[in-house]
Amino acid sequence: MALTMLNGLLIKDSSPPMLLHQVSKTPQLDTFNYQSCFMQDVFAHFPEILFIHRTYNPRGKVLYTFLVDGPRVQLEGPLARAVYFAIPAKEDAESLAQMFQVFKKFNPAWERVCTILVDPHFLPLPTLAMEFPTAEVLLSAFHICKFLQGKFCQLSLERPVEKVLLTSLQSTMCSATAGNLRKLYTLLSNCIPPSRLPELHSHWLLNDRIWLAHRWRSRAESSRYFQILEITTRILSQFFGTTPSEKQGMASLFRYMQQNPGDKASFSLGLGPQNNCPPSEASSESPRVEQLVEARIQHSLNAICTGPAAQLCLGELAVVQKSMHLIGSGSEKVNIQILEDAHKVQPQPPASCSCYFNQAFHLPCRHILAMLSARRQVLQPDMLPAQWTASCATNLDSILSSKWSETLDKHLAVTLLTEEVGRLLQHCSQEEFERRYSTLRELADSWIGPYEQVQL
Repeated sequence: MALTMLNGLLIKDSSPPMLLHQVSKTPQLDTFNYQSCFMQDVFAHFPEILFIHRTYNPRGKVLYTFLVDGPRVQLEGPLARAVYFAIPAKEDAESLAQMFQVFKKFNPAWERVCTILVDPHFLPLPTLAMEFPTAEVLLSAFHICKFLQGKFCQLSLERPVEKVLLTSLQSTMCSATAGNLRKLYTLLSNCIPPSRLPELHSHWLLNDRIWLAHRWRSRAESSRYFQILEITTRILSQFFGTTPSEKQGMASLFRYMQQNPGDKASFSLGLGPQNNCPPSEASSESPRVEQLVEARIQHSLNAICTGPAAQLCLGELAVVQKSMHLIGSGSEKVNIQILEDAHKVQPQPPASCSCYFNQAFHLPCRHILAMLSARRQVLQPDMLPAQWTASCATNLDSILSSKWSETLDKHLAVTLLTEEVGRLLQHCSQEEFERRYSTLRELADSWIGPYEQVQL
């Protein structure tokens, strides 16, 4: 039953499945393995480093996703690196050994796997070592980063301390030199209570073998790498991790992959990932050029803005200097992401952004400054409101009191959430739209009352 439904989805794919193995007579998938021709081809080209991510659903079933990794891999679309999906019957040695053996049977290139990257909670290490005897198993930088982020939240630290730790972690992950890792290790030792410090396993930061597998990336490449994996893992969690039915979860995931083919065309032609940015924007520049551009931006801020405005923007620029990356541009808007939620930048004067900082102060935020830095441009007077220019100085206290408020905070939060919900509803099927709309209707009626019609 479950197999029939998934086959109905998969046969529409221009790249038919090489393998679809399922052992179950119930609507649930007890054991499931899937690989398309395209996925097999990707693995055959890049078998050296294998990245394994696990996603649990509410029933406790786990989806194993195998992704290719390493310097030669240039596929950047969500799930473009995925080469294998598997749901073992159990997470015991026997079931996992069977899962790995099925993968090896259909992928002769498995013998060329040199490194396997896993998460800190990955328990079946002996089984993995037995099935891939020549491969080195290491913790992945991405999973260590996610592990530490989760621990920072669990420790209930003071907000300023937590913010410093998160900022330092993000910066270190984008430049994982031995010195930066040692600095982060020292910072954790100073900021975390000694009784809780062992929970963080900070000694991982000093294991140079872990970071050699990641250190070859430039700052921009590291930033993009983490963004891609973050998007990929969120997609897996959204479709499989929130659905009790493995059948429905996998069907939704495959439907998404059909609608978002990613880098298939560019890979089949032997090309790298396509990008809307001009090559000069996407390539990493030498530190000297970056310093020169940043110095020019600082000069333009000091020359055009009032003192308080310049200080606020220079704080945003400091974040850009540590972790800036331009990820795409169109004819009217530029997409900027700095290891955080993505925001929309409107570059035409007066420049605007969807982030809180720009909405509250109407000043160039880190995303606008990132765009200027990537385009080798400086701030222009027409890019900010007159009250912030040096020629028309306004009292900072009056601006802050009139702009930064709890009401604005709530309004922006609701606006961003509404836009995201609207975007999701526009891109789902009619059946999914009816289901989600019905859920929203019930929620709205429960807030306002069953006798009032609520405009959604």
